[in-house]
Amino acid sequence: MHATPLKKQTSFASMAQTTFLGKWFHRGLYPWRGIDWLLLFFPICITLFSSLLIASTRLYTSETDLAWNHVVMCAFGVAICMWIARSRYESLLDWRWVIYLITNASLVAVMLIGTVGNGAQSWISIGGFNIQPSEFAKIGIIITLAATLKDRESTTLGGLLKALAITAVPWVLIFLQPDLGTSLVFGAIVLGMLYWSNMNPGWLVLLVSPIVAAIIFNLYIPVWIGWVILMAVIAWMTLPLRWYSTLIIVVINSIAGKIGELLWDLLQDYQRDRLTLFLNPEQDPLGGGYHLIQSRIAIGSGQLWGRGLFHGTQTQLSFIPEQHTDFIFSALGEELGFMGALAMVLAFWFICLRLIIIAQNAKDNFGSLLAIGVLSMIVFQVVINIGMTIGLAPITGIPLPWMSYGRSSLLTNFIGIGIVESVANFQQRMKF
Repeated sequence: MHATPLKKQTSFASMAQTTFLGKWFHRGLYPWRGIDWLLLFFPICITLFSSLLIASTRLYTSETDLAWNHVVMCAFGVAICMWIARSRYESLLDWRWVIYLITNASLVAVMLIGTVGNGAQSWISIGGFNIQPSEFAKIGIIITLAATLKDRESTTLGGLLKALAITAVPWVLIFLQPDLGTSLVFGAIVLGMLYWSNMNPGWLVLLVSPIVAAIIFNLYIPVWIGWVILMAVIAWMTLPLRWYSTLIIVVINSIAGKIGELLWDLLQDYQRDRLTLFLNPEQDPLGGGYHLIQSRIAIGSGQLWGRGLFHGTQTQLSFIPEQHTDFIFSALGEELGFMGALAMVLAFWFICLRLIIIAQNAKDNFGSLLAIGVLSMIVFQVVINIGMTIGLAPITGIPLPWMSYGRSSLLTNFIGIGIVESVANFQQRMKF
């Protein structure tokens, strides 16, 4: 008796590939076979939905085409994102210093030929389009820092100083525009990437300690004294040359109050108002506090389910300045209420979750740091923007990713997602 041979089982996927349509579909998706489709899906949905909110804020104005511009830029951003996703992210290592040079050159060009708007010289007008180089500089510094911090030697004190020196040049150029919001985003990116690179956490605390000391020095002296003592203990435990390092840290934090006063004098009047009026906007209800007061009224009037899309009174009557850009979240809160705002926050949370997963599964430190840099950029902007619209953070002019109207900001966020998708697309895969 002879055993009957088993028939070869054919999967549905292999059957689909034998057809003409299946082969075409398989070849068409092959360059993007490993990307995270959910990570791309949510930013697209947020952008398209925000175009409706932008249309609502401009319904009774002459700028009714802003919503369509947002949709067009979304399509352009997705195209760039897909092109980057199919390209190997490792090639950025060969171009890191070129990217860094272009980043700094564009920021210098802004200071020379830039256009002034809202008190800052941050835009370059090219062919009728205003381009904001400081937005693209976020991607440039993420790439440069990731290439610098990818090696084990970067976790030393020398590596920390090198990373700070690299960041200092574009940060100073942005701060001098002055663009306080973007300079704060730079700080968040650097801290996030330094932490992910296994830098000593004590060093990161010492890094931000002068800023904290400058703030609390003018608030409550006993707390400032306790802070200086705490920083001295951290310096003693983490830095080499304990006596000298501790003395330097104590001196820096001791004079940080005066440094804070000097930096405060460098800020424009509108920037000072943005940093302080969120604590008590009623002290200038028709001036610097007007934005926040109207924003809180709009979000509060939305209650649980909102007034309905295109039915917000504060939104329709344009009580909130810049509601299609920095204060787009107030329109969301008024027209879709708490549940709509909660759904948007959960969408951002899911995007951040996917970024962390990609960072953990990346095949090398460079790819992992790229993902964390984009994560730090998005998290900080989301937290500060939403915080400033509800009165929990200073009004710093930081846009809400994919929601706020702005060509440069929207393209920057899609470029960042494209780089992370490339990391996911070319990560090592398990084979059996």
